[in-house]
Amino acid sequence: MDFMLEEEMIDLLTFCLQNPDSDEIESKKSRLKEIGKELFDDGGVDAMENFFFAVENRIEGEIEKSPKPFRSLWNGISDEWNYQ
Repeated sequence: MDFMLEEEMIDLLTFCLQNPDSDEIESKKSRLKEIGKELFDDGGVDAMENFFFAVENRIEGEIEKSPKPFRSLWNGISDEWNYQ
């Protein structure tokens, strides 16, 4: 399941980074929030950190853009996760 979730997250973030003005951005962000909640429920903040790190490295390697601004979508899932 993690592999499928990782691929989905990569697709979502890549779309958002490459199409910032798309009408689909809000639905993509909503799904990204759901993924963060699923990860937290499964393994806590450590799972979120590890997962985002792996996805971030792949995206930066593939399209040379950083998904770091999207980390804040997971704010509120846990008090430990707080990014701007």
